[in-house]
Amino acid sequence: MALLAILRHEEGIRLNPDPLVALFSELGEGAAERVICRAMEDLATRLALLQRFADEGRSAAVVQEARQMAAQAAVVGLASLARVAGDVADSADARDHTAQAATLARLVRVGERSLTAVWDLRDMTH
Repeated sequence: MALLAILRHEEGIRLNPDPLVALFSELGEGAAERVICRAMEDLATRLALLQRFADEGRSAAVVQEARQMAAQAAVVGLASLARVAGDVADSADARDHTAQAATLARLVRVGERSLTAVWDLRDMTH
């Protein structure tokens, strides 16, 4: 009888709180929260777009969205998300479909955990 193993990949994420602290310092609490909220919504939308563009084979659009996602993630301190989004862009730019699929799957995992981490950090500061 064959055994079936289910592997769960729990990857740690890196959150750089410095950009968030700077946002709150420069903009004040209300405005910073609005910026962060808008960024989280944009990142979630970009993630969905990336998946759709990849499914449609639109490599140039994947590269563009992934690079924009990386830049936006860095602004709100999501270091892991920014790095992995850059990896997606690089693999799509190289037309390496296998690497693109793997890094996009990783981006989805890291994206979900990163977005949650920002809200958890925000909740701890209140």
